[in-house]
Amino acid sequence: MHSCVESCRKQRRKSLEKLFALLNISQPIETIRSPNCFTTLNYLGELIFYEEFDKLDMGVWQHEITMSGGGNWEFQMYWNNRTNSYAEDGILHIRPTLMSDLKGEEFLWTGTMSLYGGGPADECTNPAFWGCERAGNPTNIINPTVSARIRTVNSFTFKYGTVEVSAKMPAGDWLWPAIWMLPAKNAYGMWPASGEIDLVESRGNLDLSMEGVQIGTQQVGSTLHFGPFWPVNGYEVANYKRNLGSGYHDDFHLYKVEWTPDYIKFTLDGTELGTVTPGEDGFWNLYPFDENYPGLDSPWSLGTKMAPFDQEFYLIVNLAVGGTNGFFPDGTTGPYPKPWSNTSPQAFKDFWDRRGDWYPTWIEDDTHLQVEYVKVWAL
Repeated sequence: MHSCVESCRKQRRKSLEKLFALLNISQPIETIRSPNCFTTLNYLGELIFYEEFDKLDMGVWQHEITMSGGGNWEFQMYWNNRTNSYAEDGILHIRPTLMSDLKGEEFLWTGTMSLYGGGPADECTNPAFWGCERAGNPTNIINPTVSARIRTVNSFTFKYGTVEVSAKMPAGDWLWPAIWMLPAKNAYGMWPASGEIDLVESRGNLDLSMEGVQIGTQQVGSTLHFGPFWPVNGYEVANYKRNLGSGYHDDFHLYKVEWTPDYIKFTLDGTELGTVTPGEDGFWNLYPFDENYPGLDSPWSLGTKMAPFDQEFYLIVNLAVGGTNGFFPDGTTGPYPKPWSNTSPQAFKDFWDRRGDWYPTWIEDDTHLQVEYVKVWAL
């Protein structure tokens, strides 16, 4: 069953407005968007979005169709098919596969992949970084893996609330699962000026360490991204990690973010990971932007103290593979050397050439990012 504030009845709005006027109180009114209703008045604590994946509802979850690599030069192509994304027995599955299984291995360096679709549902969603069409050659091959990324940008957005997700992380070397949120409108500018809320990210390696700390399946993290422009980003003061010896791939865990007009708090299985509470000067003074980058102006000066996190955001669930942005850092320790360098101009090829190391770790069902439910409550 899917529910995202279906009711837009005028009578309910009028009744609530009369009640608030009678009590002479000011009740927070948040704007949300759903397939049937663009503005709704919500009770405090009301469940405004509930997805338990009886099916993969295409009216709620829109697939990204692109090879752009998330701006991180990730190694996957995202598209819409039931091999890479589906719902089964009340669980969402996002599964990584090989491009060679789809097109043949030679296609990686001799073929041309075009994602220009013939209808609205098939259109390429991100043309950046040759995201809609790529031609392979022996040095720069086409994205060697295939996966899925789904989002509610056209069906459900909200400002302030509590998000809870029950999810099981995947296992498989160099897999990068994420459940997160982006702004529906870039009110303060392009990323990261308008913010990003990462409810959970992980890495699929069973054995991957950095400076003696396991950073693979044994670790998950929650993060806020904010800054005046790329690559200036204050995420370092809003990044929280927790390790579990048995890993987060063995079972489902509860990931939650409480997003309010005063703070953002992350919790894992009921235990607080971290809370970000900006002062009256807001996020600009939460990180030493002025000190590190003298002369910069705050893009949030006309917003509230929570800016850029005072706008509507939408939900995203995806499973990426690799990338050169440093999420998989160089210098890690594992059963074999990392297949690519983050500075390599041919990282796709380097990764593919070393598939004999990593592909045996992709054990079918273990590689799936699995989501049991997504719930959002109004504040």
